[in-house]
Amino acid sequence: MTGAEQPGVLRSAESTQRATFLELFFDLVFVFALTRISQRLITDFGDERRILLSEVGQTLLLFLALWLVWSFTALVTSRLDPDQPAIQLMVVGTMFGALVMAVAVPKGFGERAVVFAGAYVAIQIGRTLFLLVINRSERDVGFRLLFWLGLSTVPWLLGALVAQPWLRGVLWTAAVLLDYGGVMLDWPTPRLGRARTEGVSIAGEHLAERYQQFLLVTLGESVLVIGLTFSGASFALDRSTAFLVAFLTTVLLWRVYFHQAGHLLPLAISVARRQLRFGVSMSFSHLFMVAGIVLTAVGYELSIAHPLGHTSPVWLYAILGGPALFLVGRALFEYQVFARVSRSRTGGFVALGLLALALVHTSPLVAGAAAAAVLAGVAVADALRARSTGPEQPMPPA
Repeated sequence: MTGAEQPGVLRSAESTQRATFLELFFDLVFVFALTRISQRLITDFGDERRILLSEVGQTLLLFLALWLVWSFTALVTSRLDPDQPAIQLMVVGTMFGALVMAVAVPKGFGERAVVFAGAYVAIQIGRTLFLLVINRSERDVGFRLLFWLGLSTVPWLLGALVAQPWLRGVLWTAAVLLDYGGVMLDWPTPRLGRARTEGVSIAGEHLAERYQQFLLVTLGESVLVIGLTFSGASFALDRSTAFLVAFLTTVLLWRVYFHQAGHLLPLAISVARRQLRFGVSMSFSHLFMVAGIVLTAVGYELSIAHPLGHTSPVWLYAILGGPALFLVGRALFEYQVFARVSRSRTGGFVALGLLALALVHTSPLVAGAAAAAVLAGVAVADALRARSTGPEQPMPPA
């Protein structure tokens, strides 16, 4: 690309690495979207139906589509200049489409399936076509994206139109696999091959900040669940204790995320040999962590609303499974930054698994306190390791 063709579309070396106010505004839509996702999950777990796995699977598909919209936008604004009017227009358009998707989430697998799938397809196809027009130097990437999006659009729209929920689930699962598979494989396309990621630079500090901000947004949604649930309950000792445990758990999730790897993420992206591929891989580790935090928030609602009640076995999937899923993502994140995984991550995951077997007949408050204790143990182990080894430098795996 010559400077005369597309001045200012790509980020320049002098452009700011900080997220723009528009991008922070964009994130507000996903605060609402996460509340809709967590509310669906709370309903799924609260009903204790035998079809729980099917219901949670449906919510997972909706969440995966929303995450792909956000993460792809973050990658685009880390490659292109978000201060340019054209890019701002793209962000605003994506924001509106994401809001439509979020509004449709509660009935996204039912009467609003067409709205949800239609908004998702419109965002993905429309954004790619728009980028093809404004960024002529990278049209080969745009054509690859259109090819893969075209493949996934068919099951997305067909799934929205069929009447049987199980068939919609099959078609949308295929669509999600195509969307995420294309990302993982660099969008291999007939005659064009895979997209080139070597030598493609991105604003590493900006992308790292965007992931960190979304983690904070997710933790903020957890605080919202805690506050709303407790404000509608009595201030009895058991509920107040559950409220305190939920808040402490949220603080521990924040601590475990930002310890070492979370702080060094900007530097890790900047020293990675394949910055774009590294940035994409960050999307998957953060996907696990965000999903774990959302699931943990469902456990908060169950614990605060029924602190001393009977713990249904499926409730433990949220109360203990949420922190476990977070630790899986955090272990992957640590490997991506340091090419290693601390024993505290695997130890915490194993401990949560063993507790799930031992706490079936206890109260939700006890289960929540046990999950908080495991996370506290991980945080203490991290602090002791940092004291013994000193400051570390990121070493992304080749």
